[in-house]
Amino acid sequence: MKATVDLEKETAELAPAVLVQPRRLVRRGMVLAGNIGWYLGILTVCAFILLPVSWMITAALKPDLAPVYTIPPQWFPTHDWNWSNFYRVMENPLFPFLRYTINTLFIVFANILGILISCSLAAYPFARMRFRGREFLFYVIIITMLVPWQSLVVPQFFFFYHIGWYGTYLPLIIPSFGGNAFFIFLIRQYMRSIPKELDEAARVDGLSYFQIYWRILLPLSVPVLTVCAVFTFIWNWNNLLGPLLYLNRNSQFTVAIGLASLYQGTITKTNMLMAGNLISIIPPAIVFLIIQKRLIGGIATLGLKG
Repeated sequence: MKATVDLEKETAELAPAVLVQPRRLVRRGMVLAGNIGWYLGILTVCAFILLPVSWMITAALKPDLAPVYTIPPQWFPTHDWNWSNFYRVMENPLFPFLRYTINTLFIVFANILGILISCSLAAYPFARMRFRGREFLFYVIIITMLVPWQSLVVPQFFFFYHIGWYGTYLPLIIPSFGGNAFFIFLIRQYMRSIPKELDEAARVDGLSYFQIYWRILLPLSVPVLTVCAVFTFIWNWNNLLGPLLYLNRNSQFTVAIGLASLYQGTITKTNMLMAGNLISIIPPAIVFLIIQKRLIGGIATLGLKG
């Protein structure tokens, strides 16, 4: 009789555990199904967004006389696989995209160097130093952002032309070493979020203002500097008006001018134009994939204190 009672007690104690196990499995199954549905939805949206890129690849792989604008549109390549179109674009004697790409990369990285040096140096005193007229000067810099860039194109062109810079890369590079109000504002806001106790400790150790900037604040400001570098890369890579105004030789042209020249030819070859567009997409995509973590982290931490 006692053994029967003990068995009933053990069964009563095990019953909840037996019931909990199926519930856990059901919950895990529901979570797994939700995650699968979520990822399938994201993949569907991504596939829809990438349809134009797929059409570009299809058009770029077609021969010269093949129809491109068909009804219904051909979204994916089927029987046309002319990879030589990319080589023809890169080595085209009239529009050498390889040369254009090298020229554009030179301009882009020179602008990134100028922006990072000038804007960080200008933002440092506004963020960490106290001096008379600091707020007024900072407001003046912010107000310059309200000036339309179209109103500066003509006077800048005449200025660079009369000092002999027309036909060179100098008008496209040197202004970046004068700073940019937007980037100065971003870097200043980020530097203000760094504890000032670091500056005080550095001053006790005998560091000068420039040494504090170079050894302490600049390494800590890598996230915001990454944001500025990426924005500068995109703006200069896609810049058409500046190179169009100041460059006058085919060997100096950039990717943007090359794409415009392909489109405005006497007979526009859509396959070559799409091949050139795909080539122009590759460098920005590579840059984003390499530094996406720092870029997202830098954007997320901007303006937390100011």
